[in-house]
Amino acid sequence: MTNAVPPQQPANLRGAVDLSGLVHREERRAQDAANGDAGRGPAPAGVVVATDDQGFGQVLELSRSIPVVVALWASWSEPSVQLVETLERLVRARDGRLVLAAADADASPQLVQALQARAIPTLVALVGGQPVPLFEGVQPDDVIEQVFDQLLEIAERNGVSGRVPAPEGAEEGDEPQEPAEEPLPPLHQEAFDAISRGDYVAAASAYRTAIAQDPRDDLAVAGLAQANLLRRLQGKTLDEIRNRAASAPDDVDAQLDVADLDLSGGHVDDAFARLLELFPTLDAAGKNTVRERLLELFQVVGVEDPRVATARRRLASLLY
Repeated sequence: MTNAVPPQQPANLRGAVDLSGLVHREERRAQDAANGDAGRGPAPAGVVVATDDQGFGQVLELSRSIPVVVALWASWSEPSVQLVETLERLVRARDGRLVLAAADADASPQLVQALQARAIPTLVALVGGQPVPLFEGVQPDDVIEQVFDQLLEIAERNGVSGRVPAPEGAEEGDEPQEPAEEPLPPLHQEAFDAISRGDYVAAASAYRTAIAQDPRDDLAVAGLAQANLLRRLQGKTLDEIRNRAASAPDDVDAQLDVADLDLSGGHVDDAFARLLELFPTLDAAGKNTVRERLLELFQVVGVEDPRVATARRRLASLLY
């Protein structure tokens, strides 16, 4: 599937992220350990681990032998929770060649700052102690697989090709058993398959049929909003969208496009703020267009998300 606005792909080990503060702290811990103090403690075990500001030094050290994917997530962000679940499944399928380190952003402010995270979720890899920015926001499985493939190639070129040993008692050739997932309802599966192949029109059609059959199908409502968002962005480039919005600040369609782009990249507050600031300047037809788009974007983010609640209150105040 081709992404209109692709995630940032790992190209080298230099990046724009500065981990010097955390690295220096790790060096101090190592020195303490050499002097007989407890120091860093054992390296994390397994292909999926939790980390935070205090435990990041262990993850950094592990990345010198095995590439590590650091996922910044938050319990209040349902998309980030779902992404971590997807990452766990995809990392486990890599036979120990990758480690996933999940960090709760609210409990890891120094790590968030060090990784220059501007959105939740954010993914940054570590290879040999060096950061490799991956992407922000939620991405489809096939895009994540492509990112992982490129990451492993970079790691191998830099001599980082270790593997997490299989759990004790596992026989060679044993495959980790994933819990069986319940099958999706037929129309949801049809929509999911359509999204996977980039056919967002077919996905939207399947979701609309599901809603017609059950108007209370909240997952279909959210899925339809997501399919519509992906369809609107399909074939457009980041530069095209941003340049058009910058050159035409009063063009409603241009501002709607850049709001879609912001939200697809995880910049939820920016997307909502852009449209809410535009709203009072429009005529009745323009206001209705922006209101409908905001309601659709609320579904994409999740109606229980606190950012949606805040934006909804602000929209109500503008309407009444």
